[in-house]
Amino acid sequence: MSEPLDRALAEPDTRIAVIGGGVAGLVAARECARPGFRVMVLESSDRLGGTVARTTLAGVPIDTGAESFATRGGHVAALLTELGLGDEIESPNPAGAWLQLPDRAVPLPGGSLLGVPGSPLARDVIAAIGWRGAVRAYLDRLMPVMKIGHEQNFGRLVRRRMGAAVLDKLVAPVTTGVYSADPDELEVGAAAPGLNQALTRTGSLSGAVTELRTAAKPDAGTASSMAGDKAGAAVAGLRGGIFRLIETLEADARARGAEVRTGVRVTAITRAADDADVATGVEPTDEIDVESTNAERDRAAPWQVELAEGEVLAADVVLLATPAAEALELLRGASAGAADAADLGGLAVLADLDWPHGTPVELATLVLDAPALDAAPRGSGMLVAAGANVRAKALTHTTAKWPWLAERAVQGAPGRHVVRLSYGRVGQGQDQGYPGQGAQTAELTDAEFRELALRDAAALLNIPLQASMLVGFARTRWVSALPHAVIGQRDRVAAVRSAVGAVDGLEVTGSWLAGTGLASVVPDAKEAAARIRGLRWRLLTEED
Repeated sequence: MSEPLDRALAEPDTRIAVIGGGVAGLVAARECARPGFRVMVLESSDRLGGTVARTTLAGVPIDTGAESFATRGGHVAALLTELGLGDEIESPNPAGAWLQLPDRAVPLPGGSLLGVPGSPLARDVIAAIGWRGAVRAYLDRLMPVMKIGHEQNFGRLVRRRMGAAVLDKLVAPVTTGVYSADPDELEVGAAAPGLNQALTRTGSLSGAVTELRTAAKPDAGTASSMAGDKAGAAVAGLRGGIFRLIETLEADARARGAEVRTGVRVTAITRAADDADVATGVEPTDEIDVESTNAERDRAAPWQVELAEGEVLAADVVLLATPAAEALELLRGASAGAADAADLGGLAVLADLDWPHGTPVELATLVLDAPALDAAPRGSGMLVAAGANVRAKALTHTTAKWPWLAERAVQGAPGRHVVRLSYGRVGQGQDQGYPGQGAQTAELTDAEFRELALRDAAALLNIPLQASMLVGFARTRWVSALPHAVIGQRDRVAAVRSAVGAVDGLEVTGSWLAGTGLASVVPDAKEAAARIRGLRWRLLTEED
């Protein structure tokens, strides 16, 4: 056996504190939970999963958070296969999504990217925005391309190249559904990577869309199942619900030796002093050698993790896998009083970082005994344009989208369906063309919210729905649940990664840095775990 390997085996375990038990935290913890590492996951809430959550209504298990994953990159499918769930991956019903306009509902045009059509004169585009709007969009192919610089404002780019009809009726409903953001808030490079470069190569925005979609096949599409060809063409799900991923990740991480704690809030992370004497939580027992346990206790810990209850944990590595607000607060705290440490002092720049807040999102899940929905009158769901007489920004006919859920629902009663509505638009209110009882659904009581959701579902599906048909209802609130691909986001992400990357034993991951969706979160968490494992080896070899 080589000397470095001998030393690695003889060295005490590297203690890793993973703060946050969402998908990112659990993936990273599982990747690190192997010989030579002791992993502890610390989750502040009483459950794991973050924005992946589940409830049971009328005997049916239903995802109340993420319900699918983008197939691009194959990262999520590979993880599911590793976990023994590969055979449980299910494709959605290929029925297309629809678009609710102020005066009518139409099938959502295919061949698009975030609502930008690749073929402006296609029949489905004309049906949605009319001949005048389609001809204006086609003029994109006759316009010159900027020779110096690129347009970074996504809304301005679409408006200039294709006109207001495409922007308002096609693009805005998609960006609202994907990012809970107005197109004018989005940065082209963050919302649609490669679009500007493709525009330069092809000479038109529609040509750029076609090029990017062709290059991405068979995983065409972006962050939403409603952003491309058929709804669901770029996504997949899991029989029994995406929450099974969380259950299996937790079980596998524990089986590998990780400790997982919930209801534990971390209040601070600090670089321990050289003479720090921090308990590791290891207690001597009949099975543990007392001498080695004492040696482990005495080993200096680079990091101290302080809990709200007063407990202080020792860690060699801290991985932050929390939402942005919590992570930035801990990072800023770590830099306080660290002027003598050049690497920690670099975190001080984060104090001035203006990180955008996500839009609060509320989901209404309805279980309905409504045989009229058997025909799936609006495909797998709908996106809603501004000015439509509903408050919801999107509707998913979940039992029409996922075959496994349809099978499970009808076991309870024939004609039973699950419908999910999403609420949460930037500036939502009556002045924005969304009539209702107030600017925010958070102000509504549960009864009022249930009535609103039932009314919106009936309007969007164009089917009468009475309260007597409702056999299950759930209200789920995600505060700042969705990260924004807003202008300047890439610079902010780069600033965080640069500051954290300069600190040995400190890592950060999560959707606020990696991007929306499991397809972005999973590989980023795995990369963070790989850096942590590499740090142990580097420190051992540098001792030579």
